Amino acid sequence: MNDNATGTGRFTGCTALVTGGGSGIGAAVVRRLAAEGAAVHVADVVAANASSVAASVGAVAHTVDVTDAAAVDGLVDAVVRGAGSLDVVVHAAGVDDPQAKAWIREAGESGRPVDVTSRLTDEAWRRVISVNLDGTFHVLRAAVRAMRPQGSGAIVTVGSSASFDTLVGYPHYAASKAAVHALSQSVAKEAVGFGIRVNTVAPGPVDTPMAGRTPPSVRAAMEATGALGYASAEELADNICYLASSGASNVVGAVLLSNGGRFTVS
Repeated sequence: MNDNATGTGRFTGCTALVTGGGSGIGAAVVRRLAAEGAAVHVADVVAANASSVAASVGAVAHTVDVTDAAAVDGLVDAVVRGAGSLDVVVHAAGVDDPQAKAWIREAGESGRPVDVTSRLTDEAWRRVISVNLDGTFHVLRAAVRAMRPQGSGAIVTVGSSASFDTLVGYPHYAASKAAVHALSQSVAKEAVGFGIRVNTVAPGPVDTPMAGRTPPSVRAAMEATGALGYASAEELADNICYLASSGASNVVGAVLLSNGGRFTVS
């Protein structure tokens, strides 16, 4: 059950930008920020998704490919020009690899060992690394540049608990998200000197469109751990908005593991 009240106004007067805001965790963050008073800008690589989510809460929609550094810079500049400041950035854009998940599914159905690494192409590797890692760098850099003159701001990136205990068949995804954690913590050490807080949420399994591609055998293994199972996108939004809020004013460089106890409950 979600006990956190909406409409508290804790983000009233704040301008927030959410990348990957057109679906899943990002869309849930958009809804929560808007409900709590923020003026929200929704950015997504799929224009229709950004527009739909933005229209539902009275936000502003943008289209951006986070692998394009110039496009990310232009997005942040546009938000700052229009709003005058940028107080909160949540970077939720990310991808997995549908082909790798298909190979995992095939192995589970046939009883053969999972074989992803030997079949993984350079192109597939680069796609995941480019979106998940390069995209995070582009957003962090642009956000810090925008927030530094005002001497304040909160940035939250989305990593993954797969960085700590990856499942079989996710070499590129796990590597990209582990790098997101290290990158975010490194930037946090610099940015705090300018009054900017950077933190990361590391979700476990979450019910999102991306999770819909998870092979049944993998999902069953996750659900059999004795932990809380799949989280909702709204639960992750609660975690993210806490880190972005003044309630986390003393939290810097944290990686908040939000996986329902998967590592601690058996």
